[in-house]
Amino acid sequence: MNQKVDLSKYKNKLSRAHQFKRLIWNFVWLLFARPLPRSVGRSWKLFLLKLFGATIHNTVNVYSSVSIYAPWNLKMEAYSCLAPEVDCYNVAKVTIGSHATVSQKTYLCTASHDISNSKNPLITAPITIKSQSWIGADAFIGMGVTIGEGAVIGARSAVFKDVEPWTIIGGNPAKFIKKRVINE
Repeated sequence: MNQKVDLSKYKNKLSRAHQFKRLIWNFVWLLFARPLPRSVGRSWKLFLLKLFGATIHNTVNVYSSVSIYAPWNLKMEAYSCLAPEVDCYNVAKVTIGSHATVSQKTYLCTASHDISNSKNPLITAPITIKSQSWIGADAFIGMGVTIGEGAVIGARSAVFKDVEPWTIIGGNPAKFIKKRVINE
């Protein structure tokens, strides 16, 4: 599922266009979203994200301190949340399902380098976080990972493999702890 990206075929034109787009995005977010307090400007932040190509529902919550590499590669469904200081390095697509929460200081990483190649080319793979999932604080979610529906990732976990639905995992590397059962 990893995709190698050969940047040499883009020459300088496309990479410069991409860098310029990212520069404008970072400037806009820094000046017009980051200064806003937590409780203010939710719809304004969503407007800015949509303006730069994010596919997000109007009930989404994205905190001002979140860092998003490429909003055009972000999809968030109803009532999902990116909490304070989340780093969304979405060189590839990041999809967050409804009622899913990505807790503070989590790192979502969709890119790396192919260390088996002497040129270390960029490789990417999407991250999918299914509905009703909860990513605990300061977790690392690696490229190509799918977090199953209703799964819980323990705080400070490092996840490099897909997570089954309705399970609780934790640790570094993350391992199965138990099934998630909701008692109502």
